[in-house]
Amino acid sequence: MPLQKLKDLDARYSARLQVKAASSFLRPVFIFFAHSGDSWFWLIALVLIWIFGNQAWRSRSAFLIIGLVILAVLVLIIKFSIKRPRPQGEWGGIYRTTDPHSFPSGHAARSAALAVMALGIGPAWFAITLCIWAPLVGISRVILGVHYLSDVIIGWIVGIVVGTVAILLMPTMQSLLPFLFLK
Repeated sequence: MPLQKLKDLDARYSARLQVKAASSFLRPVFIFFAHSGDSWFWLIALVLIWIFGNQAWRSRSAFLIIGLVILAVLVLIIKFSIKRPRPQGEWGGIYRTTDPHSFPSGHAARSAALAVMALGIGPAWFAITLCIWAPLVGISRVILGVHYLSDVIIGWIVGIVVGTVAILLMPTMQSLLPFLFLK
């Protein structure tokens, strides 16, 4: 199938998801989940946990911060290489202004990477919560019109890959940066 046909199909399905939710009483819930994947929120929260948390949570937060920074660099390289414009829409002005490129979804990548990394570091309640939360972040981004469905799907794939690699490299990170992992 030619690339343009795939893009048209992607735009059509993405628009259907937007229209169904536009007048929904769940719109505030979608907005909450769409924003809950913001990088600034996660980085501030993880730094605070690293500063004030107990030993186990300090190590977890250091690991998650390193993973998120690496992920952000990778997502930005892809976004600025592909330069796919965001779908037309009114919601998400801050995203449209600060990051006009939609592919892949950084929020979807971030949420998937966090969920995968949480599966590797625990505790179970944390991992389960993030595994439920991650799909809600991604689909909310499509419903609110700041991403196409393919942006989110590829974002999830990138996040899963980066999260898996981070889990595999965790012992190396801990040995190279022992001051962050405070044992």
